[in-house]
Amino acid sequence: MKPLILIIDDDEKLNKLLTAFLADFGYEVISAVHPHKGLDKIKQQNPALVVLDVMLPDMNGFEVCRAIRSEYTVPVIMLTARGEVTDRIVGLELGADDYLAKPFEPRELVARIQSVLRRVSAIMDLPIQRFGELEIDYTKREARCNNLLVDLTTNEFNALLLLVKHPGKVLNRDQILQELRGMDCEAFNRSVDITMSRLRQKLGDDPKQPQYIKTVWGTGYVFIGERTDHADSLD
Repeated sequence: MKPLILIIDDDEKLNKLLTAFLADFGYEVISAVHPHKGLDKIKQQNPALVVLDVMLPDMNGFEVCRAIRSEYTVPVIMLTARGEVTDRIVGLELGADDYLAKPFEPRELVARIQSVLRRVSAIMDLPIQRFGELEIDYTKREARCNNLLVDLTTNEFNALLLLVKHPGKVLNRDQILQELRGMDCEAFNRSVDITMSRLRQKLGDDPKQPQYIKTVWGTGYVFIGERTDHADSLD
């Protein structure tokens, strides 16, 4: 089956252009010019990925992204005409998987879609792993602590997965950004710290006496949880 891509953008001309362009790369594409219609299509058609514009009528893209993340784990790539780095950071912190500034080359959007879908695909075949009271189900993209479901955004879950895949290895902020976003930008370092802080808070992990995620001051983060399921490593 062809991956289904949903475009939520009020520019009908751009939607038609991208629909034809993405079809040449093997994608099935649907679009919505209004955010509420877009949210309905996510529910009805379960797309593999959403391309979401920031500038929308009635609801801006940030509000739409927040609404998506409250119910769905579908990957989101945000499109923005704004040049401010802070606007891009907001989108990423809300759970967007990547961003692309307008105007852009359609081929770059294809590359970013391919990259995000590869990351999601790599996760789908992984097993359930346990680290004490923490259980990670990679197929369902869920984490549980003390048998309670932890409400993680896509970004937070991907950050947890990245650390778990490299147990005992310190990952600096640039490495984390490159792996999660496919980009290298000093301005987004704050986003990494915020993501890790929220992740640890949701896992109930005390940064002073961590069980799972340890901060290596001046460098980055390392996963220190001990496997308790006796399964093979992700590597």
